[in-house]
Amino acid sequence: MISAPPAPRAIVFDWDNTLVDTWPTIHEALTITLAAMGHRPWSLEETRARVRNSLRDSFPALFGERWREARDVFYDAFERVHIAALKPSAGAGDLLQALRDAGIYVAVVSNKTGHYLRREVEHLGWHRLIASIVGAGDAERDKPAPEALTLALRDAPSAAGPEVWFVGDSGIDMEIAHRTGCVPVLVNRSDTDAAEFAKWPPLHVFSGCNAVSALVERWRT
Repeated sequence: MISAPPAPRAIVFDWDNTLVDTWPTIHEALTITLAAMGHRPWSLEETRARVRNSLRDSFPALFGERWREARDVFYDAFERVHIAALKPSAGAGDLLQALRDAGIYVAVVSNKTGHYLRREVEHLGWHRLIASIVGAGDAERDKPAPEALTLALRDAPSAAGPEVWFVGDSGIDMEIAHRTGCVPVLVNRSDTDAAEFAKWPPLHVFSGCNAVSALVERWRT
């Protein structure tokens, strides 16, 4: 049996499409926004490829001086659908419970606006399993800047570094891990040779939350 990597003292998760499947919701709200602003709508594949940064970092480049108008359209559309369409990733709840039982500090750092993020966590009942929840706008700068991660680890048993895993599904998640000295862990992606990982490669790759849970069980035994 291949030896397991040592257990970290803390694990920080991305949210969208790491612990929950939200691409359909994001795509629907963005399609409404692009149409309202006179832009060509994106395919779902384009949305998956292009949506990475927080709204306050990405919308000014996309919509120019009208970005605040686009923001309001997006939030109005998102508000109508995000809770009803929320779907946990397979095994995500069990993974969070297993980490809590193992005594590992769990946090979430997302580029989803903070109050929407916390509503979704509470809707799933996961606020009892996650020690710190940091969304876009909660820190001075959003992911991949280090401020969001520093805030999330404020009460953790370890500061950012090799005893902390950052788990996510995109290059921006691997980037914040590398920039802060944390262990970059990729989930829910098979295209590990994608260009977004060229500069910021993952150290560990898992097919999904169930695979991480299997590792947690090895840590516990």
